[in-house]
Amino acid sequence: MNSRERVLASISHKEPDHLAVDLGATPSSGISAIAYNNLIKYLNISNTRNRVYDVVQQVTQPEMEVLDRFRIDVLDVGRMFNDSDEDWYDVLLPDGSKAQYPSWFRPVGQDDGSYIVYSKDGEAIAKMPKGATFFDQLLFPFIDGYPDNYKNLHESMNKVHWQALAHSPWDNACDKDFWTKLREKAIELRKTSDLAIMIVCGCNLFEWGTFLRRIDNFLMDLVLCPDEVERLLDALMEIHMDTLAKVCQAVGDVVDIIRFGDDLGMDSGPFMSPEIYRKIFKPRHKMLCEYVKKNSGMKTLLHSCGSIYKLIPDLIEAGYDIINPVQISAKDMEPGKLKKEFGKDITFWGGGCDTRTVLNQGTPQQVKDHVRRNIETFAPGGGFVFNTVHNIMPDVPPENIEAMFEAVDEYR
Repeated sequence: MNSRERVLASISHKEPDHLAVDLGATPSSGISAIAYNNLIKYLNISNTRNRVYDVVQQVTQPEMEVLDRFRIDVLDVGRMFNDSDEDWYDVLLPDGSKAQYPSWFRPVGQDDGSYIVYSKDGEAIAKMPKGATFFDQLLFPFIDGYPDNYKNLHESMNKVHWQALAHSPWDNACDKDFWTKLREKAIELRKTSDLAIMIVCGCNLFEWGTFLRRIDNFLMDLVLCPDEVERLLDALMEIHMDTLAKVCQAVGDVVDIIRFGDDLGMDSGPFMSPEIYRKIFKPRHKMLCEYVKKNSGMKTLLHSCGSIYKLIPDLIEAGYDIINPVQISAKDMEPGKLKKEFGKDITFWGGGCDTRTVLNQGTPQQVKDHVRRNIETFAPGGGFVFNTVHNIMPDVPPENIEAMFEAVDEYR
């Protein structure tokens, strides 16, 4: 099998010739810029660049030399954009190491050592405090209440740092020829590589509520004023369905996996009861998945952190083929339990190595043993793509990353 066949077989619950592996195909399953610098130095790789393509999370788009070294099977179509040196400029990361930011991203240094990002009209929308390694949201457009109508929803969304500072390819979305260019670049990527191709599409619903209202307010709204919540979600769905239609038309016959996002879980369980999820969010998630399946050949991946065990049956019914990052340290998310109950119905894209306590704090041998156990649980019968649980963070020793992939290689 080639990489694309291997990934698609895994998603179809067929055991591939060997383990399918991802690193960096989504901005939630990749590697932070600081960890990447440490890794390439450790591996003695000098002919590479550290380009921070997701500036909010400070996540790097790994170079092909690194992906080839670890025999990665998936690529993000966004890597085909911002491909000239003029698209980037040199910066120093918080640890003093070198990297590059996209030319459009210009955070302003403050006297206290922090960095702030301002909107076009001068409002502070994001901040990275001194010593921090990612940007926090500062502006919540609907924090004081829901608007009477949503004719200006686009403008409000553009003041949220997740959208204002979008990663590639979406940082090019305002170009008048964007959709033509997206198709051309996806076709080029497919012709020049046999790796599976991912496109990140977002279409978040619960998360957009938290971005606009702030999470404490929105969680109360789910109970106290669900009609207002649904009115907002209906307006968001109009925007999402329009975007989704354009994505399917442009690359639905070229890209293999479309990645949606909605963080539905905490460490202890879902943010909401299954009943609220079923009433408010599930019908809309189902609309998104059904549209993809009717209008493209893409598989649907939902990125959702936390303990989502209680929601997985509903996510399967909604039409998701894949869940990521499979946060195995959260309540009810033990690998054996997930595989036994849901392994025939959904693919686990992640859960391969816990980044919170094992990859960053364990010895290389402990990392290997942990990875082996997870692979031996998730891999049989397909339905598994190896990936870390969320991004590899700055505190992860590079020798532990190498140990993780050494353990992976035992299954290839």
